[in-house]
Amino acid sequence: MTGRVDVAVLGLGAMGSATLYQLAKRGAAVIGLDRFAPPHALGSSHGETRITRQAVGEGSDYVPFVTAAHRIWRDLEAETGETLLNACGALVMAPGHGISSHHGKPDFVGRSISAAQGAGIAHEVLDGAEVARRFPQFLNLAGDEKAYYEPGGGTVFPERCIAAQLTRAAALGAEVRTGCEVLALRQEGAGVRIETADGVILADRAVVAAGAWSAPLLGRPFDRLLTVRRQLLHWYALADEAAYGPRSPVFIWMYGTGDTDYLYGFPPMAGERSIKVATEQYSTVTTADAVERRVDPSESDAMYRLRVENRLAGTTPEVVRTAACVYTVTPDRGFIIDRHPEMDRVLVVSACSGHGFKHSAGIGEAVAADLSGGAGRPDLTPFALARFG
Repeated sequence: MTGRVDVAVLGLGAMGSATLYQLAKRGAAVIGLDRFAPPHALGSSHGETRITRQAVGEGSDYVPFVTAAHRIWRDLEAETGETLLNACGALVMAPGHGISSHHGKPDFVGRSISAAQGAGIAHEVLDGAEVARRFPQFLNLAGDEKAYYEPGGGTVFPERCIAAQLTRAAALGAEVRTGCEVLALRQEGAGVRIETADGVILADRAVVAAGAWSAPLLGRPFDRLLTVRRQLLHWYALADEAAYGPRSPVFIWMYGTGDTDYLYGFPPMAGERSIKVATEQYSTVTTADAVERRVDPSESDAMYRLRVENRLAGTTPEVVRTAACVYTVTPDRGFIIDRHPEMDRVLVVSACSGHGFKHSAGIGEAVAADLSGGAGRPDLTPFALARFG
């Protein structure tokens, strides 16, 4: 049995590594547990890159998280010498007529513009003609598209961010225990008992940030609120890189009316002749342990034919590599940051619903502040369980 700690963090991916680091910065006695060895390729935080944009169309409640995350990643870069954030710009584009939706939010471009205006985030509003002039990699535009461009957006590198936060947490005194599966947890009096394959850990409080493994561990009501969806990432070879200049942005391109009528992607990485693109699906449910991690060649072929070909300049159907990851999704595609309804000493930080990594460093800071109490405690009401009834 491990001696009692202030906080145990269960799961050390995006949210868990950030929370462990922020708690260690505050001098808490903390332990982080993960059944694998993060950063790894079995959850939601792999694949080299993630999009970051400070004006989030998902809602203004998220803006403080991502704004803080950019600050934290820049501070970590100074401390570690790692490159964690590449502000190459972010473009969010939709048809100029009709209704388009992303992450369950209609008029996602308009919502992004409103969020930027409300928070004073530098941005531009572009039409399709201007997009084509600035960014020739986007083909066959109608010309009347509505686009939001954020020069401070861009790419974050998830594996590097997780590794940097775990390294700094350990340097600040946190215990990082990997290869340690959590079997059960329950509240006992003024603390939490955590049973692992390696023994029992006692903590004053626990943070569960186990992503796709959260629902089986937490039980009700999470077993009905959290679903796991398989997602695919594809890297296609470029025959011609001429259209991808030094300020090529990351992009979210909604070309239809439904949440799946779109693709997102990243400019070529330095020294590489390939482009990473993906979309999302919400129809097929799986589990973290049962998910098919192999990407069938037919899946990459369909992605290219239906979404990439004739939209992105220079691409070929040649697949350089692929990856599968998982989203843990709530009914409204929002986050959950709240106490367990039957264990008030267990804080659940999960269900990123496919748009969490860019917020993760800021969420870790907010969770640490919440657990520490006192002045500056954040308002996490928008992410409470009560909204589900």
